[in-house]
Amino acid sequence: MLNPEKSGEFTWYAIYTRSRSEKKVFTELTLRKISAFLPMRTTIRQWSDRKKKVQVPLFNSYVFVNITEKEHLPVLKVDNVVKFVTFEGKAVPIPPQQIEAIKAYIGEGAPEYDESSSDLEAGVNIEITRGPMMGLTGVLINLKGKHRVKVEIECVGQSLLIDVPRTSLRKI
Repeated sequence: MLNPEKSGEFTWYAIYTRSRSEKKVFTELTLRKISAFLPMRTTIRQWSDRKKKVQVPLFNSYVFVNITEKEHLPVLKVDNVVKFVTFEGKAVPIPPQQIEAIKAYIGEGAPEYDESSSDLEAGVNIEITRGPMMGLTGVLINLKGKHRVKVEIECVGQSLLIDVPRTSLRKI
């Protein structure tokens, strides 16, 4: 099998940014024609006089880039980029299916809930069997009328909590 580092193929990587600099880094990467992905979510922020919907990064201090080996140095030269997420000193490639799963999660909006009975219980390992997140595995967190599934994005070391219908899960 070809090593993407040596073949010149585009590979996804996670870069670590300074705190609260994700949007600046994403904009600068885009201006430099470097393929980047910054997953965002909408949340409501409370100020003393009002509430407002704002877009915030799904993962604090992380931006994803789809680059070749020769683009590693230009990415590191972008202001507010700290480093690539590494293991044993090498940038860790992220499987494209994990990026696609994040994109699907962001794009799917609020899920419909199916309250059918199930033998699942909190703390068990599960696999999602249907929908855009199909094939991902995680830990069942909550059973209060809906399921919260903890999905580990291994390369990033962050957790993503998602709601899925009870009938879309199976115990592994």
